[in-house]
Amino acid sequence: MGLPRCQPPLLLLLPAGQGRDLDARAKSERYRSTFQLPRDERLDGHTECTLWTPFNKMHISGQMFVSNNYICFASREEESCNLIIPLREVSIVEKADSSSVLPSPLSISTKNKMTFLFANLKDRDFLVQRISDFLQRTPSRKLTRNPLSPTAQVSPGTELSPSMFSLTPSPDSATDNNRLLFSDETTPTATQPLMCIFRRDSPEELTPKMAKEKMKEESWNIHFFEFGRGVCMYRTARTRDLVLKGLPDSLRGELWLLFSGALNEMQMHPGYYAGLVRESMGKESLATEEIERDLHRSMPEHPAFQNELGIAALRRVLTAYAFRNPTIGYCQAMNIVTSVLLLYCNEEEAFWLLIALCERMLPDYYNTRVVGALVDQGVFEDLTREHLPLLYEWMQELGVIGTISLSWFLTLFLSVMPFDSAVVVVDCFFYEGIKVIFQVSLAVLDANLDLLLSCSDEGEAMTILGRYLDNICNKQAASPPIPHLHALLTSGDDTPTQVDIFELIKASYEKFGAIQAGAIEQMRFKQRLKVIQTLEDSAKRSVVRAILTDTAFSIEELEDLYVLFKAQHMSGCYWGGGSAVERRDLSVPYLEQFRIDSAQFCQLFTALKPWACGPHSPILAQRLFRLINCSTDSLIGFKEFVTGLSGMYHGDLAAKLKVLYRLHLPPAIWPEEESALEATRYFTEETPRDKPCDGAAPGGPRIQEGAGNGRSETDEKSDSQDYRYHLRVWAREREGTKQTIKELTKMNQEQFIELCKTMYNLFSEAAGESELYQAIATVATLLLQIGEVGKQFARPAQRPCLCVGGRGTLDLAGDLLNDALKDRTEGPALEKTPLSEEEGQDDTSMSSYSMVSSGSLPGEELSDEAVLVSCELPGIPTAPQRPPEAEWSISFEQILASVLTEPVLVGFFERRVDIASKIVACKGQRVMERQVSSSSEQEFASSTS
Repeated sequence: MGLPRCQPPLLLLLPAGQGRDLDARAKSERYRSTFQLPRDERLDGHTECTLWTPFNKMHISGQMFVSNNYICFASREEESCNLIIPLREVSIVEKADSSSVLPSPLSISTKNKMTFLFANLKDRDFLVQRISDFLQRTPSRKLTRNPLSPTAQVSPGTELSPSMFSLTPSPDSATDNNRLLFSDETTPTATQPLMCIFRRDSPEELTPKMAKEKMKEESWNIHFFEFGRGVCMYRTARTRDLVLKGLPDSLRGELWLLFSGALNEMQMHPGYYAGLVRESMGKESLATEEIERDLHRSMPEHPAFQNELGIAALRRVLTAYAFRNPTIGYCQAMNIVTSVLLLYCNEEEAFWLLIALCERMLPDYYNTRVVGALVDQGVFEDLTREHLPLLYEWMQELGVIGTISLSWFLTLFLSVMPFDSAVVVVDCFFYEGIKVIFQVSLAVLDANLDLLLSCSDEGEAMTILGRYLDNICNKQAASPPIPHLHALLTSGDDTPTQVDIFELIKASYEKFGAIQAGAIEQMRFKQRLKVIQTLEDSAKRSVVRAILTDTAFSIEELEDLYVLFKAQHMSGCYWGGGSAVERRDLSVPYLEQFRIDSAQFCQLFTALKPWACGPHSPILAQRLFRLINCSTDSLIGFKEFVTGLSGMYHGDLAAKLKVLYRLHLPPAIWPEEESALEATRYFTEETPRDKPCDGAAPGGPRIQEGAGNGRSETDEKSDSQDYRYHLRVWAREREGTKQTIKELTKMNQEQFIELCKTMYNLFSEAAGESELYQAIATVATLLLQIGEVGKQFARPAQRPCLCVGGRGTLDLAGDLLNDALKDRTEGPALEKTPLSEEEGQDDTSMSSYSMVSSGSLPGEELSDEAVLVSCELPGIPTAPQRPPEAEWSISFEQILASVLTEPVLVGFFERRVDIASKIVACKGQRVMERQVSSSSEQEFASSTS
């Protein structure tokens, strides 16, 4: 439903026009990123206003943002104050009386007794109406009273005392340590954070470190009292200062959920995790196999993951997420991050934190191609070049930056730092986002600047950085340290210097704190284009290498065809009825992921066809699609596509004619295009179900003719090794492929007429068009005569055999054609055995004889040893009778031999067609179509705005 428009300077609403849709999406993305909101949250509008802050008793200028589930505020000065108010927490929205001191005030109260006072709203009535509409549509909202009370008022200038704030979390936002977690009967279930169950032994007396931990807890309690607790807490610079000093273990899980936004998603989907656990139990997949392999490699040094309770909890969380998001499933490094989450959160909370990490805070990090991590690796290189230019040049020569950054980012330093130190980095990450990871990474390089510049190779640089990271310690940790697996790097005579993690974080903010989140997002956008292009180029090269030996196209031609094919697939996903997910199966090899339907194939074929087929192009395209299509969903992949075109472009005369011949036989021709009898015979006898699907190109991998012809398995394998080799040999040694050619089904008269029509259309706009038409007319006439003669002498009731010896064989139809060309005046062309006097007087006795080999080329002569042998059964008289009507048919060999008699046709089919020019024209046409589409969208947006 479109939002009502308002004039400036009223509430700014996002336009609904298609031309401005990208701008609206970008604003919503920035809104979600700023306030860590769910991915489906859509910004409705924003307006200037002021917010009363009771902690310093001031009105702060900023902007109010309204979406379908949240009201947010961001101060004009960065980090002065941010506020998030979920609509599910709102109990009252009140309009107060305006005054010169407080114009157009609006009060919003929540269920936990917190009240927020906004003022200086330009269009307060409209804003209140929008909030009212969203409140009524808020899911699982239980209203005990009207949320909009027109009679209730707040006096202008009223000060809000700290007593109005809730000192404890609301029931909905409190951490439920008694949440039920599902598992099988023999597996224990973790009902609280594993850190609470597996406490490391600590001294009973109060040590200085424990006293420091108590002071942190007290500082946060004071902060909760002044700024509120839970989702609606005021987030200021003081909040960030407390985070940088380290979170207390007792509050770490709660604050991670709060700052990451995972708490919002968990409260909006109660019972979701439990349902996923139930559904995923007992189901096996590739992801579950990988999870099982990595379970015992997840923080094995911690006691929580040295027994079945912790392992089972980790298994359930990872399996539930793989079941929820099969696109990601499971990726290495997810087990390390999830095991740390389970130490401070129960299973459901760890599950929602994992969702926040994988889908919002570290997008595209955890997948098979780690696109997000590669993007941030490029961003880190740009930041290093900007802030540490000397080191950047040297590290580029060593090739170290890309190697170190990937492991740092994927595990948030958890795999390269001691646990107590790395968890402090995770604290800052959940509050500040990826910015902290970049800052700490730059600080690590800066601290080792001199040592790295003196390195001679990559291994030495990696050792220096590994030792430095391994010796970063947390001097404030109250619990005994956990042994670190990278301690082996510190072995040697020199005792490394320990580095305090808080000093490192402080240095990162002092030296690199000027890095802005907005600048990082811009750099991410630029790097994403580079990374995706690099990955696509790599995938394209892999696809081309996989099918290069199966086609006659060059590498450059295959790459260009792949680009066009993929673009056609993507346009079909965008404009067609099916989604990209339905057409693209990520579980199959990359070569088979992109597919197109018959309509898209027709568009590509029309643009790339080697001959000018005129109005016959769509028909020819449909037949070629049916010939190469082997799937049940009527979609073809890139391999079938190039296989279908290869024979037309790079085949010789015989190969091109063979393609055209097969385009007029089933399955290329629809049954309704021929008689029902012919369709039944072809589909049941000539094309059995268990025979591999044929392609159109002689060099294609799917053209495996000859199944069931009686050849041995060894011969089959030999013939399929390199079909192009046999095509070249065929011109010199025709005997090598006689059997393959004879496997082609004979063509009936209707199909032959269709083939002639296709031939006529091929020659339109061709050089020497009239000569080509005359030549094909001559060939067609000759073939019709051959078919008629063959029909007269194909008597199923009486079929004697001709035993042939010597150097060759000849089809009877070809022999009779020779007689016809000689006007039947020179006598019969065949020598026959003497017949009995009775048989010699029978004019129809000629029809009782045929040839053993009916597939030889016309024009061959029989040897002197050729002998006719009657196949009539002895003792059974042959009474004169009218034989049944035979069917008209013609073979591929006869068509090929007839075409060879016309040099004009031979030259036409032997002429090489350049596909490069066709590809360039097709790309230009697609560019024009995009321009026209963009113009149409702009016109549509202008007319609707």
